[in-house]
Amino acid sequence: MKLHFTKMQGAGNDFVVLDATRGPLALTPEQYRRLGDRRFGVGADQILVVEKSGTPEVDFRYRIFNGGSGDEVEQCGNGARCFVRFVQDKHLTDKSTVRVQTMNTLLELRAQPDGRVTVDMNAPVFDPARVPFDAAGLVPREQNGFALWPLDLGDYAVDVAVLSMGNPHAVQFVHDVDGAAVGTQGPMIETHARFPRHVNAGFAQVLSRSHIRLRVHERGAGETLACGTGACAAVVAGIRLGLLDAKVDVDTRGGQLTIEWAGGASHVFMTGPAVTVFEGEIEL
Repeated sequence: MKLHFTKMQGAGNDFVVLDATRGPLALTPEQYRRLGDRRFGVGADQILVVEKSGTPEVDFRYRIFNGGSGDEVEQCGNGARCFVRFVQDKHLTDKSTVRVQTMNTLLELRAQPDGRVTVDMNAPVFDPARVPFDAAGLVPREQNGFALWPLDLGDYAVDVAVLSMGNPHAVQFVHDVDGAAVGTQGPMIETHARFPRHVNAGFAQVLSRSHIRLRVHERGAGETLACGTGACAAVVAGIRLGLLDAKVDVDTRGGQLTIEWAGGASHVFMTGPAVTVFEGEIEL
């Protein structure tokens, strides 16, 4: 089959976007992996599928598949920004604010006049069972009233903040993000037995109360140039630990994101770029 696609990126986190509003796509995990393959396919961290909504108050359904594994996942913040840019550019909507249904949540996406997109990422989830994270038998270290959980990596343990931004995250704060053991610790944390659905592993360096640097080993994709939900998780964890203020610029290797969170049960807002790279067709 020939498949038309759009290649997009948000702060270097790249996506293949597929329009399934005119009819369903019945692609296999192997075909999603082919699309994500950087040698034999288009190449992408995730594949985003735009579908019609089944309810009047929701504009679109939004599905996300990892480019490396082909598995469907719950959330992708950088992809959400590309999603709203795609549906506007393709004239699928004339709205500047779009509501989309993901696997497990409802997102509100707002296009800004400067070309950036703001995503309402909903409220963070801290309950270990809902992340999900198996905390049985563990005693966390408390900092500013927030739990840092000891995660056994074999010869040593690391303290991680555990939370969900629609998908699971384990965030650790490091002195130098360039020297962080992302390549070795990332895969071990991702597949750790205490995370039954695996986890995104974040490594954050605090530069000031309004500025951090971040690297993320993403579940099913490896280290990416940016991770929107990872940026949200890192900032929320930093605020809970007393390290950060309510509005923080996050420098990723692919660009800068701005995260805002007022604390408590309030929603997290993420603002950043969304850019179309090219379009084409591929034989699958």
